[in-house]
Amino acid sequence: MSHKNYAASILLSSGLILTSPICTANDSDLTRAGDIVAVAIPAIAYGSTYYMDDKAGRKQFYGSFATNFAATQVLKATIDKERPNGSDNNSFPSGHVSVAFQGASFIHKRYGLQYSIPAYVGAGFVAYTRLEADEHDTTDVLAGAALGIASSMFLTKSYNDNLHIATNLAPDYYGLTVNYQF
Repeated sequence: MSHKNYAASILLSSGLILTSPICTANDSDLTRAGDIVAVAIPAIAYGSTYYMDDKAGRKQFYGSFATNFAATQVLKATIDKERPNGSDNNSFPSGHVSVAFQGASFIHKRYGLQYSIPAYVGAGFVAYTRLEADEHDTTDVLAGAALGIASSMFLTKSYNDNLHIATNLAPDYYGLTVNYQF
């Protein structure tokens, strides 16, 4: 097994181990599975940068993940929305969903849609578990998904980026330049 595979395996294992304290004896198996998948998706996305020996992608992952995490925490503190189950006032947006979709959309934007489909399915599962556990309502989950997707789509470049889009802004002209290299 190469060092790339070891790094990805260690990262995934660490993510799974770190989620175990999150799960309490009162959690259902479905909720526990959602907690694990929510951490595993970004861990796999990050691990993929080692597998691909993609240092630029790793930096982009850091920026995307940090932006997503910070924005989620600021919104939670600012909006102060009560959870449907009444446990606290940190409902909006869903942090679990936000990190799951950030990881899935990072894989999508950086390496292609075909590699991200399982991650998107997993992120959808995380959203379902958060609704089923009565931790969030639909608005919280949709906002978390949108925030996670936006952070990766805006802060990540394609691994084989042949399409370049740039804005042209001048006092008397607004334009968009699209260049595709064949």
